[in-house]
Amino acid sequence: MNRELIVRSSSDAVDFALLKDGKLTELHKEEDNNNFSVGDIFLAKIRKPVTGLNAAFVNVGYEKDAFLHYHDLGPQLSSLLKFIKLVSTGKLKDYNLGNFKFEKDIDKNGVITDVVKANQSILVQIVKEPISTKGPRISSELSIAGRYLVMVPFSDRVSVSQKIASNEEKDRLKRLVKSIKPKGFGVIIRTVAEGKKVAELDKDLENLLAKWSTMCKKMYKAPTPSKVLVELNRASSILRDIFNDTFTGIHVDDEGLYDKIQDYVQEIAPGKESIVKLYNSNVPIFEKYGIERQIKTSFGRTASMSKGAYLIIEHTEALHVIDVNSGNRSNKAKNQEETALEVNLLAASEIARQLRLRDMGGIIVVDFIDMVKAPNRRKLYDHLRDEMKDDRAKHKILPPSKFGLVQITRQRVRPEMNIKTTEENPNGSGKEIEAPIVLIDKINADLEKLLKGPKKDNGITLNIHPFIAAYITKGFPSIRSKWFLEHKKWIKIQPRDAYTYLEYRFKDKDGKTIY
Repeated sequence: MNRELIVRSSSDAVDFALLKDGKLTELHKEEDNNNFSVGDIFLAKIRKPVTGLNAAFVNVGYEKDAFLHYHDLGPQLSSLLKFIKLVSTGKLKDYNLGNFKFEKDIDKNGVITDVVKANQSILVQIVKEPISTKGPRISSELSIAGRYLVMVPFSDRVSVSQKIASNEEKDRLKRLVKSIKPKGFGVIIRTVAEGKKVAELDKDLENLLAKWSTMCKKMYKAPTPSKVLVELNRASSILRDIFNDTFTGIHVDDEGLYDKIQDYVQEIAPGKESIVKLYNSNVPIFEKYGIERQIKTSFGRTASMSKGAYLIIEHTEALHVIDVNSGNRSNKAKNQEETALEVNLLAASEIARQLRLRDMGGIIVVDFIDMVKAPNRRKLYDHLRDEMKDDRAKHKILPPSKFGLVQITRQRVRPEMNIKTTEENPNGSGKEIEAPIVLIDKINADLEKLLKGPKKDNGITLNIHPFIAAYITKGFPSIRSKWFLEHKKWIKIQPRDAYTYLEYRFKDKDGKTIY
């Protein structure tokens, strides 16, 4: 299995596409103006505790107040509040919690007004980004994630990822971490720590402690609200969480970002930094790796699968509904049950991909094709669970109900990735799309101006929608052949999946737009 990370940079955002054997499985966007990313830690101010909700609204600097429930306060809230007060005023400059006197844990069934007050300063972490009309969801039970470990201040607990199957390995890792863990800090051992030596774990822990110390220094006389710890940029966080030996390439089209990613890969996987490559071509990076085309075919209401089957994906305020259809596959199978099982297994794989690709969260209801035999329903359920093992978001899958419905809950921490894939009919609503005669006339006029201008001897490439590109190049004589006969210049045609029907650009041999 080959995995590649393709990174596209623009002036206001960076896009990350994760490919598995050439197929798009995850798509992320990091925008410059996103100040409320999951993992960021803020020194914030309690706006108002609400007894009826047993929660507080907190000012973190977003237009809507963040929501902090009592159960997200953490048992050591009193110790945290005491620590914040001492550090903010400069009375405590030793940020190692080994010498810090802890307070009593708060009651797990208590009331919000008993533990926090309006205008009180508090450290909080973003656990869910602002979605729709809601502000961020936050927690004051802080955690700082590293490559192999997650450090939890004001705790002494050591726990191991449940995805590590071997009990012997779990015990080994626990022993190692307990031998290096400083007092006052809990540690969660991540799945990627499996098989690692104590030196690697110790180095990761030292980095996390350095982050904690830097964060505490920022708290001194800091205004509220203010961000005191920034989560890694999206590229680094993706690599931190999923990078392994199956990665065969990381391709980046920006030199500054290339250097940062190469340095980070060298830090987390010495010797593997050679797989980071700077992409330098006139063809856009997402076009080169077929990502634009996959985006257009994957984000619509209908998602096609192999063998004629397809999914219908509908979104409502409360949940997502996915309907599985066999399409023309039903004509090729021996019987209905066999068709249903084959299509359902295909659909399960595509649904697991779609959930990650669109980052769909909340409640998802899937209407699979009905199957009579219980072993087939079990086979479908097991297959869906296996396909979703790579999903980093917390999720739960229920077995098929009597109606053939499978219910899935999936953690939602960011707004769903929603990309418009339909294009407006350039001839007007309700009309059929005709041969683009008017567009060709306009291109002809622009081409004539170019060939008479100063750029006439420079190699010219026409970047255009694939449909129009085919219209210009197909047939004999083609429109492009007529251009050659008329102007004695061969015009290179470059289809662009990202372009709309009427969009086109003339570019020179260096890839710069000239018209």
